[in-house]
Amino acid sequence: MIWFHLAVVLLFIVLGARMGGIGVGLAGAGGILVLVLTGVSTSVDAAPWEVIGIIMSVICTVAALQLAGAMDHMVHLTEVLLRKHPKHIVFLAPAVTYLMSLLCGTGHTAYSVIPVIVDVAKSHGIRPSRPLSIAVVASQVGVAASPISAAMVALAVALEPMRIGYLQCLAIVIPTTFIGCMVGAAVAYFQGCELDEDPVYLERKAAGLVRPAAAASSGYKAAPAAAKSLWIFLAALVIVVAYATISSPELGIMEEPPMKSTPAIITIMMATAAIICFAAKEKTAKIATQDTFQAGMSAAVCILGLAWLGNAFVNHYEEQISSALSGPFQAAPWLVAVFFYFAAPLMFSHAATTRAFMPLMVSLGLPGVALVASYPAVANYYLLPNYPTTVAAMEMDDTGSTRVGKMVLDHPFVLPGTAAIIVCVALGFAMAPFVL
Repeated sequence: MIWFHLAVVLLFIVLGARMGGIGVGLAGAGGILVLVLTGVSTSVDAAPWEVIGIIMSVICTVAALQLAGAMDHMVHLTEVLLRKHPKHIVFLAPAVTYLMSLLCGTGHTAYSVIPVIVDVAKSHGIRPSRPLSIAVVASQVGVAASPISAAMVALAVALEPMRIGYLQCLAIVIPTTFIGCMVGAAVAYFQGCELDEDPVYLERKAAGLVRPAAAASSGYKAAPAAAKSLWIFLAALVIVVAYATISSPELGIMEEPPMKSTPAIITIMMATAAIICFAAKEKTAKIATQDTFQAGMSAAVCILGLAWLGNAFVNHYEEQISSALSGPFQAAPWLVAVFFYFAAPLMFSHAATTRAFMPLMVSLGLPGVALVASYPAVANYYLLPNYPTTVAAMEMDDTGSTRVGKMVLDHPFVLPGTAAIIVCVALGFAMAPFVL
């Protein structure tokens, strides 16, 4: 029955991907029903409630930032930076999207930056697919490294039995992922022909389908509470990391903390959302009307359905899966990264992939070094060109340089993204023994 149930899981994952949006999670719930009706037992405890709590609280805060005008302010600062240094856009664009995702814990922040990247690139004769490809990849890699992302929390929770703490994970993942993204940018820099040599661009330009580059937004004026809201948010991030530090069992500063780091992140983020609304003099009810809130809640439903589906299957067949994977993974622990690399685009979520499979890897008795080093591979959303940020980049690039070729995997995100993940994992294996 294991092969039948695996086919059911894959079928509903593919069905969800075809439905798109919140349909990914709804299809996952349908898959759970089929598994249960055909002999797989599960319970409400298999649902990733901690992950959902993190996503909901963080998205509330990000939506509050958008309501206060802070997100527009960050986009404006990004535009100023990119227009001031257009020749370095292939490296600056991923640095910006990585930082925004690192701070906000979600890759949805990249949507507002993508049009700026396209406009600056084409106005200086730079092939937009070069900065766009690695910027989209970096926006997802940054989520994996974020102190307030559900994926990072899921990693820390899964590794607790190995006495590997939240701070240790951050100390390894943040520097390795940033360096990996910069290496990916170097790969993207040389990818594809020059813009004025691209036949697709020349054809679209002749047909009048390429919009003229827009001028810099000189008339921009920041919302009154934009800067203040950003400082409040940054202060909240400092508090999150500080609490994780003093409550860490590895340091032993606080022997009996009143709460663990996960509920601390949830409560601090929700309180921060309220404080931002108060500082901006905006009604908290407006949080639910923001684009980031709607996208984030959709992601929460997707992760609920997919992670629960994966957990139901893995928990039911844990012994068979462990016996099949134990030998190869024990002999070559780096295969964990390969497993995550191919599981992530199917699971459609960093957090769902981590929540469903990292506990399984821990149960196999694999070394902590391999697990932490391999973790960034869960950021592989670019392999299949169907993730929302990937689709947005292709649709917003009116030059046609960011496109899918004749084959499904023939698109500009694959090479820089894979290079970035390989470097992240390799650096993790080199760095983790000194931290863990």
